[in-house]
Amino acid sequence: MIQKLQAKEIDIRYLIDNFGLQQVRNPEFFREWQENLPEITDTEKQLLDRVKEGYFNLLEYPPLLESVVKLTIVSPILFLAGFYVSPFHIKAEKPIQIQEEDEGKIIEGRIDILILKNNFWVTVIESKQLSFSVDEGLAQLLAYMLANPHPENPTFGLITTGANFTFVKLLKGEVPHYTTSKEFVTRNPGNELYSVLQILKRLSQLTP
Repeated sequence: MIQKLQAKEIDIRYLIDNFGLQQVRNPEFFREWQENLPEITDTEKQLLDRVKEGYFNLLEYPPLLESVVKLTIVSPILFLAGFYVSPFHIKAEKPIQIQEEDEGKIIEGRIDILILKNNFWVTVIESKQLSFSVDEGLAQLLAYMLANPHPENPTFGLITTGANFTFVKLLKGEVPHYTTSKEFVTRNPGNELYSVLQILKRLSQLTP
């Protein structure tokens, strides 16, 4: 009998034990978030400054729910990154399944935002409410990324609470390997959303 599990209930240990997932600590594995980042314009910076101001405004009217994070913080950044126009298209709340070999178990879930380009998965985005830990959501995001039907290509993901942004790279291969970027924090001095936008633009350039 097939047992169905929810992705939101999966932890890192489960993915290690059942899918052989391995974390890579070599910084060379994920250079895409650090090198060859495109410049962003003054206009884009001004818009990101307004997004940051919007974040501080939201903090004064708790709770900051997941749907609000997507609407006011994630969506404007995706718009600036160019993900709403061709050759990209977006799937929201896309259902996924991954099945363990010889175990009779299926992991199910719904990706918050899946960005596709020429049938390749470019970025998987999982947004969470402000009180949620990025670390808590990492296993859920990785479970979604393991469902990529193109194992020969790396999958890039982003998990965000609106307050924090962390990029993830997964390469499935015979044994799936992943690592994360540094964490970008919205409330830090300056505006780290500039870097978030630069990385998204960089990732958008990596698939044909």
